[in-house]
Amino acid sequence: MSGKSVLRRLDWLTVFFYVLLVFIGWINIYSTTLGEGHTSIFDFSTLYGKQLFFILFSVTAAFFVFFIESGFFERFASIFYLISLVLLIGLFLFGKTIAGATSWYDLGFFNLQPSELAKVTTALALAKYLSDIQTDIRNRRHQLYASLIILVPALLILPQPDPGSSLIFFSLFFVLFREGLPLYYFLVPIILVVLFATTLMFGTVWVAIALVLLFVLFFLFKKPTVKVRVLPLVLVFVTSVLFSLSVNFVFENVFEQRHRDRFALWLGLEKDEAKLDQIRKTIGYNTYQSEKAIESGGFFGKGFLEGTRTKGDFVPEQHTDYIFSSVGEEWGFLGTAAVILIFSFFFLRLIHLAERQKNAFVRMYGYGVISILFIHYLINIGMVIGLLPTIGIPLPFFSYGGSGMVFFTLLLFIFLKLDSNRLREGI
Repeated sequence: MSGKSVLRRLDWLTVFFYVLLVFIGWINIYSTTLGEGHTSIFDFSTLYGKQLFFILFSVTAAFFVFFIESGFFERFASIFYLISLVLLIGLFLFGKTIAGATSWYDLGFFNLQPSELAKVTTALALAKYLSDIQTDIRNRRHQLYASLIILVPALLILPQPDPGSSLIFFSLFFVLFREGLPLYYFLVPIILVVLFATTLMFGTVWVAIALVLLFVLFFLFKKPTVKVRVLPLVLVFVTSVLFSLSVNFVFENVFEQRHRDRFALWLGLEKDEAKLDQIRKTIGYNTYQSEKAIESGGFFGKGFLEGTRTKGDFVPEQHTDYIFSSVGEEWGFLGTAAVILIFSFFFLRLIHLAERQKNAFVRMYGYGVISILFIHYLINIGMVIGLLPTIGIPLPFFSYGGSGMVFFTLLLFIFLKLDSNRLREGI
């Protein structure tokens, strides 16, 4: 199919949402990085100028995607995946360290972050593998191989150290659930997280009492026709209590002090007001200032370029991970609600596109795109407003950064290219 034909059949509604998000993101980067000696928006020595260059480069790369044969991405998915793994391994030898993380290659004019490329290639490789096995995901061997495709890049990124980027790869398990992975695989990590948090908050004794009450209530209210095997339930109870008993040891001996402080702030574990205030000023400083910036915007906001906290550089990294706080201060509740609505419509549209695919590879890749972008969005917004601990996750199409803008764009437009070709050869 020619590039012109692809452009005619492109889902322009999704493109509209993309352009809108990129434009609003750049406007806020401009606002947060504008200095007194500002010049033209095309001054590429400024952060907003560099971001504009990244946007133009990303759009150009997306345009060239339209002229690539659709089968190319499926055919070479495994090769792309292996290349990204080699690049991740190479960071341990040739990587550039920025802000304590060895996550970039210094290319002179551009710092390449291979973890962003790995998100694209892992989504492609996972879709390729799952489509090859005809979605037989209930087979334990296939579950293992699919999990390894996800976990290998995540484990290579973790020691950079970049736990935030590593966490993003776990979102691809949602693709497996969409294709039939049993739900209990999803429930187990959630239960462990809940047990971990509740043990820190209330202690093992109260957790054990709560578990006993849950099991008693289960047997009291279960239907007589439902047959229950007691031994597995006893094993679940014992395992849960043993896990709860290990929580305090792990928290005190495995976690670093900064991690303990973040949990203390997030879960309200610290009761000493003086120490809690000190944690807010150090570990929780970014989130605290972000919340204050959003709060100060009120309903209508202070207006474009009128954010006093933005101009005063109160929020560290406001042009990157905390860009959403600029929206809250300058555009108020109306602006933040508008951005959330745009993202919501954007994700709903992507789900619609994924569900209408006849080709399994394209559908699975589509859900990989949705999973990666949504978890970025969810964690970043939660982090900025204080619902989640700070882990350094950028907001897609908003946050400053060349690698993020380029590879988020490629991630999306590869899917749009495949979708535009869906009626040809069963796609």
